[in-house]
Amino acid sequence: MLLLISMYDLSAQTAGTKKDPVGKWKFEAPYAPEGYTSGTIDLGFAENKYSATIAFTGSDYKIPGENVKFEKDTVSFIVYVEGTNVTITLKMADATKMEGNAVYYEGDIPLTLVREETKKE
Repeated sequence: MLLLISMYDLSAQTAGTKKDPVGKWKFEAPYAPEGYTSGTIDLGFAENKYSATIAFTGSDYKIPGENVKFEKDTVSFIVYVEGTNVTITLKMADATKMEGNAVYYEGDIPLTLVREETKKE
């Protein structure tokens, strides 16, 4: 009986844990056009609002996200890539993984993200 109560208490604590998207994420988009298949997404939170920037592998240029939102474990924002409006929607699977898609005029591109480890000094 004690074991069952302990398991219930632990699952209730886990269910109440809020996921936090803030950090640096490495993404893969294997079906994206060449040059846009991987990179990083930095998600931040300051002054009571979320921010996002995306950088593609091989480029130091960071593209800022607009209309960044985080609701019900889902991050969404818009970036403009080469004059094209791209809507990104990501669902947190857990504290270290997200999945979603990037939608633009040619269709949907699946995305997978893994949180990058922070360096401890």
